[in-house]
Amino acid sequence: MSVNTLTIPNSIKSVATAPNQELHYSIDMLQDEARQLVDQGVVSRQQPIYVLCQYIPAREWVCVECELEKCEYLLRDRIADLLGSQSWDND
Repeated sequence: MSVNTLTIPNSIKSVATAPNQELHYSIDMLQDEARQLVDQGVVSRQQPIYVLCQYIPAREWVCVECELEKCEYLLRDRIADLLGSQSWDND
């Protein structure tokens, strides 16, 4: 059984310079990562935000929860709420 984790872009990895330093997750970064997972079909916009914990390392999930709480998101809220409105390029 394999566990999928988010691939952190090099630009974001540079935020955490020391090996034991925690990575700061911004709400924009979480939205981008969630959007990638939705676009790949890994998760659905209708699933609760807490399913994202399967794709974020456990040691970093506490930071994610704090950022979500700071931005007034609940773990039971839908991923669609986190992503906001969706625009369509071709109708």
